[in-house]
Amino acid sequence: MAMRVALMIEGQEDVTWDEWQALARACEDGGYDALFRSDHYMSLMGHPPRAALDAWATLSALAAATSTLRLGTLVSPATFRHPSELAKVVTTVDHVSAGRVELGMGAGWNEREHAAYGFPFPELGERFDRLEEQVEVVRRSMSEDVVDFAGEHYRLESLEARPRPVQTPVPLLIGGGLGSRSARLAARWADEYNSIGAGVAELPERRARLEHACRDAGRDPIPLSIMTGTIVGRDRDEVAERARAVVGRISADLDVDEFLASRRDSWIIGTVDEVVERIRAYEAVGVSRVMLQHLDHRDLDAVGLIAHQVIPAVR
Repeated sequence: MAMRVALMIEGQEDVTWDEWQALARACEDGGYDALFRSDHYMSLMGHPPRAALDAWATLSALAAATSTLRLGTLVSPATFRHPSELAKVVTTVDHVSAGRVELGMGAGWNEREHAAYGFPFPELGERFDRLEEQVEVVRRSMSEDVVDFAGEHYRLESLEARPRPVQTPVPLLIGGGLGSRSARLAARWADEYNSIGAGVAELPERRARLEHACRDAGRDPIPLSIMTGTIVGRDRDEVAERARAVVGRISADLDVDEFLASRRDSWIIGTVDEVVERIRAYEAVGVSRVMLQHLDHRDLDAVGLIAHQVIPAVR
């Protein structure tokens, strides 16, 4: 199977509606597999406040403005929404898009964001307990005629959720570091596991944990994908220029060389040939899709460069 390439945008970093439309057009015209966005409400990069449009409202609008591009979150935190509401929103976007939506789910992690917006932020164990219940509620409410559920955090009585999604099922991704608990959750319910910021050397062990969990759940192994920061240029000078822009978006106080040195193993950075080589190395250790995190979202030239030179080479 050919490697799939998606673009991942940090939507809470001042991405306007016009910019979302431009990104979606560039991805659809450029042959990207999908456009994913984070699901956050405030900037995570330490700058003064940046604007953040709601993830699922944005995806619903983009669904109506595109025709072939797949759209999804990476990932929606269990702390933000009730699972019945999340399932209803995702189903709605699936109808608007005629079956092109994907749902990434995670436990939630940014405490400051939760405090600012009034979302409860329990300890990690409870957040993961909630995620486990949410995943089951979302999956079952999209596929079963009548759902009864009695968990510690959520309770449903004779739910008959209509309409059903267009897709059967809506692809569900679990995102994280592939610890044993998230591996078991993904093995039971998910269609794909997305491992965040992992270097090539780390992937065989993570892949083995996922395969083991799937075998224990009586399933064939589900696909493994990665999401990682990406900087690509036509030559060294362009790579360096883009690196300065990306690091500047993160923090004006960072040293560019030191930052890049700390990310060499976990990010995809280099010329077109180097990026292609790195993606192929991920493919060789069992990765089926890469979500290229594009932090300088206004740089549509980089989006086009990946579309015209990287994607054809890895396919």
